[in-house]
Amino acid sequence: MSRILLRGAHVITMAPDRPDAERADVLVEDDRVAGVGERLDATGAEVVDVSGRIVLPGLVNAHLHTWQTALRGVGADWTLADYLGRLHGAVAGHYRPEDMRIGTLAGALSQLDRGTTTLGDWCHNTPTPDHTDAALDGLRASGIRGVFLHGTPYSAPDATHPAGEIDRLTGGPLLTFGMAVRGPQLSTPDTAVADFRAAAERGLVVSMHQSGGEPGPGWEAVRDAGLLSPATNVVHGAGLTGDWLKTLVDAGASFTSTPENELGQGHGFPLTGQLLQLGSAPSLGTDTDAVTPGDVLSAARIALAHQRGHDHDDHRQATGSFSFTATITAKQALSWATVEGARALGLADRVGRIEPGMQADLVVLEGATANPVASALYASAVEAVMIAGRWRKRGHTLLGVDLGAVRDQLRESAAHLLPT
Repeated sequence: MSRILLRGAHVITMAPDRPDAERADVLVEDDRVAGVGERLDATGAEVVDVSGRIVLPGLVNAHLHTWQTALRGVGADWTLADYLGRLHGAVAGHYRPEDMRIGTLAGALSQLDRGTTTLGDWCHNTPTPDHTDAALDGLRASGIRGVFLHGTPYSAPDATHPAGEIDRLTGGPLLTFGMAVRGPQLSTPDTAVADFRAAAERGLVVSMHQSGGEPGPGWEAVRDAGLLSPATNVVHGAGLTGDWLKTLVDAGASFTSTPENELGQGHGFPLTGQLLQLGSAPSLGTDTDAVTPGDVLSAARIALAHQRGHDHDDHRQATGSFSFTATITAKQALSWATVEGARALGLADRVGRIEPGMQADLVVLEGATANPVASALYASAVEAVMIAGRWRKRGHTLLGVDLGAVRDQLRESAAHLLPT
């Protein structure tokens, strides 16, 4: 049995029955957390001094099109229409399997470097099985915990999802699967129902985009078929009415907001406040490196600041005065990037909190202050990352990867996809 004891950190467990932050040790046995507390027994353990640091659960990026990493920054000034037309309508068709692999590998490594230990990889450029397999190869090679959400290129609204493609895929301790469907907004009612039913039969998360329009007949068909559930994941959610949001929340559905992308490209305003009013909360994603940076903590800060701004303005208009208390806390924003992300990806029993029995997916941050939660939310230096009890980053350096080779392959891929 492998034992590692992280000694003396400011620990943010995100567990509901513990303080926001506490001075504690974290004991890891094999791939799981075995204990959290003061002066834990170090017999037989490798002791790692993390005093003056923050230890928190690994971050969860619940929505990233990781295959687009080679296009990083090319769409910084794109609207949503530009993105759909230029990337999906043009560049996506030039992807070779090797482009899928290196984009996914580089994107996942970039996430690891930023403290993300669980990635919702929404892969919807799979014109052939070879493209799918190459993307999976890249995800496995990175060492990240991945939920591979199998999607398809944009096609006719009556084309059902090729669920058989998912059936042939092989997972593993760090890799699980879900379905990235076009969803009720972009499918006929019969197709939407068929896709939801296929996911339910397989016990998979079914994830879909929703933005740029009000819910149509497809949503009604899925609801009437009784297929809305905690396995339903709605990305963006722009255009959903208050009644539809309540219906989805009551069914236990999760929501993933990509706030920087939503605000910048024109999806609509993040649903943060509407969800909080219904007793729910968003998970977070960064969507696409082609348009926005892939830092999930930045997404948490943007979502927090955006909603606080709305709340301050509402208070000012109602009372004529500025607010005296914050409506949302930094701890809540941190939960969107941990606990809520785990729930959205169907992994709430494994990741998102530091508790005995949970997977040892941990992040070590520099710079603990009198307010460790704020220090974590505003962190800029990720010192170390552990996944399933194994170090993937230590001393600010990713382990077991030839970054020079990855960069060279990514540059070659970018040159092929975006020739000058």
